[in-house]
Amino acid sequence: MAMKLDQKQSISEELRGYLSSAEVVYLTDFTGLTVEAIGDLRRQLRQAGAEYRVVKNTLTIRALEGTDLPDLTEHLQGPTALVLGGEDPVAPAKVVREFAKGNDERPVVKVGVVERKVVSPEEVTRLADLPPKDQLLASIAGGLTAGVGGIAGALNSLIRDIAYMVEEVAKQGEQ
Repeated sequence: MAMKLDQKQSISEELRGYLSSAEVVYLTDFTGLTVEAIGDLRRQLRQAGAEYRVVKNTLTIRALEGTDLPDLTEHLQGPTALVLGGEDPVAPAKVVREFAKGNDERPVVKVGVVERKVVSPEEVTRLADLPPKDQLLASIAGGLTAGVGGIAGALNSLIRDIAYMVEEVAKQGEQ
């Protein structure tokens, strides 16, 4: 069933809004996935703060026009679905990779866009290997706290050594 022009324009405009606000976009080939599997992937991505959209390539190309995203036309061949995410590029990459492990390596990431820059499928896989953003931030904060604690310990040790030396000098002065 062919779409009417006004339907195409409406879908294109809606998608343009999603693409403009997305911090992360992954294009995937969903060949071989059932409707049920795609629904499951959608739920998992939603829990990770992302969406999974299956849209005709021509409508996606049209929607990309007028956005600040790079030109992805060369990657919009064959069955393509979009993963649209927020600030954390790691969470949706993890979901897609883990989902693919249990589904004959489907979907396949064609290309990604992170911080408005094109990233390869291999880079998306590397992102999926990172700990989640909140865990990374906690680790950095822990490292900073440990660093401050180490400095405080060193200063305490130095003060204790100075106090000991002052005490020894005072004892020698009394003798």
